[in-house]
Amino acid sequence: MDIKQFQLNLKGKIALVDFSASWCGPCKAMEPVIKGMVNKFRGKATIVEVDIDTQKTLATYYMVQSIPTLIIFQEGQEVKRFVGVQSEDILELSLNEVIGNSI
Repeated sequence: MDIKQFQLNLKGKIALVDFSASWCGPCKAMEPVIKGMVNKFRGKATIVEVDIDTQKTLATYYMVQSIPTLIIFQEGQEVKRFVGVQSEDILELSLNEVIGNSI
C-alpha cells in the first residue's frame, strides 16, 4: 500500500496503527492486546496492523525506528505515538481520549 492510499484509508477516522513484524518478540506480546482493541473499539476506531517488512515505505515515512510502534491517528493526522510494549489500559485510555475530543 502506498502512502497516499494509506492516508486515504485514515481520512475521517480515528485509527490505532500497529507497526510491527512477525519476527519481533515484543510485537508478538502485543498481539492479544491489539486483538482486544479490535473488539473493544469496533464502530468507534479502526485498528490497523502494518508489517514493516512488507510496508517499508510506510514505516520510513512515519519514522518508525523501533517496533512495536503504535500511532493513534485522527483525521489522518498523528496525535499520539507509543514505542515498545504498551498495556491495553494505556492504549484504551488514549483512544477514548481522542474519541472523546472528536465528538
